[in-house]
Amino acid sequence: MRLLRFIALLSPLFWQPVLLADESEVKPEDIQFRRQAVTRLIFDASHRIPLSSLRPAKVIDLDLMHPELLSASALRWDLQDGCLKGISPQQSTSSLRWVGGFNPFATYDLEIQQASGDGAIALTFQHSSQGDSLTAGLQFKDGKPVTLTWNMIAAGAAVPEQSWPVPAGTSLKGLTLRAQMSAVGVNLFLESHGKSTLIGFSDFSKHFDLRERKRIQQMDFAIKTELKADAQIMIAQASSYLSPGSGQADIRAMTDEEGTPLLDDGRLWMTMTLRGRALPHPLQGVFSFNPSVFDLRFEGVIVFDMNDGLFRNELASHLFRDSKTGEWRGWTTGFSALGGAGKSEEKTILAVSSARDPRKGFSIMKARPIGIAGAHEDPHGIYDKEAGKWRLLLCEHGKKYRAGMWESDHWDRGFTRLAGPVEMDSTGTMIQKIGTKRYALFGSADRKIYIRSYPDLGPTGELQISLPPWNEGNGSRIWPNVIPLPDEYPAPYIALMMDRVNFPGMPKPNWTYGALYLYHGHVLKKE
Repeated sequence: MRLLRFIALLSPLFWQPVLLADESEVKPEDIQFRRQAVTRLIFDASHRIPLSSLRPAKVIDLDLMHPELLSASALRWDLQDGCLKGISPQQSTSSLRWVGGFNPFATYDLEIQQASGDGAIALTFQHSSQGDSLTAGLQFKDGKPVTLTWNMIAAGAAVPEQSWPVPAGTSLKGLTLRAQMSAVGVNLFLESHGKSTLIGFSDFSKHFDLRERKRIQQMDFAIKTELKADAQIMIAQASSYLSPGSGQADIRAMTDEEGTPLLDDGRLWMTMTLRGRALPHPLQGVFSFNPSVFDLRFEGVIVFDMNDGLFRNELASHLFRDSKTGEWRGWTTGFSALGGAGKSEEKTILAVSSARDPRKGFSIMKARPIGIAGAHEDPHGIYDKEAGKWRLLLCEHGKKYRAGMWESDHWDRGFTRLAGPVEMDSTGTMIQKIGTKRYALFGSADRKIYIRSYPDLGPTGELQISLPPWNEGNGSRIWPNVIPLPDEYPAPYIALMMDRVNFPGMPKPNWTYGALYLYHGHVLKKE
């Protein structure tokens, strides 16, 4: 009988559940979700999307591939043992070697093999004509790292330097200096033996806006080296890449306009927030995985264009592929308004669209406000063809965030409230069909995932979770992300959730969570 549970739509990208009569009474509260796996992606090498690199073992002509940008540099570079060896003559000297272009949402790494004497090695991002620059430097003395620094030049003037001591016992051998850029700020890490440690951080939007397209187009990524007399340094490699960062959250399936999950070539496609530090710093990421296993794959990032010359890092998006037009559409939350980069803005819900498939690489989607006043969050929408309306479930902003249902004749404008807001704290709103009916689900500070009727948001029950992604020491405002699956999968339902554990050492306020938890859902047998 299970073979009859699902039939395919004409499009191979989506499926639609068709249940038999004896299965039609399945309710979300009848499903037991049991934890299957957990992982946290922390700058994982297997999840990097490359942008540029300097790999000494692959360099044939150093001056052609990675030219020296300082005309008077006396520092000598040799390709040796698969590394780039810098040697100072009898006096102090500097070097600035070009590595690649600049992306304000990328992560930048510099892996050091060893050093001797005194000096500094740095990741530098500079404007080719204005002279603006940002530099993450690592000072060493007698071949041992001592201080991490952050320096900026804005409008021709030096900004006061920030510095942090390197943890005692840190060795330069195999040490990676990492700058995680987030357009309005940076996190600075040192990685050794696969473990990343936050050392410093800075916000710089009051000095310049790295989201500006014109600025991005004129910037370069380079390695800056300063060596005292007779000092040497060995560089293993340098690179820039898109990364899932140190924590992921706000997980949501991509769908068609009616809310049916996108299952393309056996893989579910998800949007997730790539957490940075606080609210100006996250970024919208895209992942996929085969729901029969747990092979998460970081696929790309999406930034948003409001036709103002900026690449905006919005998040908490729900994206769908319109089956009639083929256009990718959806809704996102305008968190970039909190970046404080030059002008006052208010957070709001945005309608987003793209003719290009935004699931892979670096994508840009057009964005504009949908006209709902208020600093609301977490939009999830569907087209209800029976009602002939677009329905949008939001976390409405007030003294606390509470779920509310809105509707319109159009997907991108004209919304009015239909139901709610509910009485309890809400997060991660979603509309999902379980059995033959749609339901509204959302997380809460109550350490519960609430189930409400659709579309009136009447009380229904709570989701049953074994080993939930919270405990007494950590918050429970997580996203349910419940997905029914076609026949012949290990479970008829899955849920991919996150915890809210912040990355160690981040200054408050911070929202750097979390780890990712996979659950299988099976219908509880009634006695």
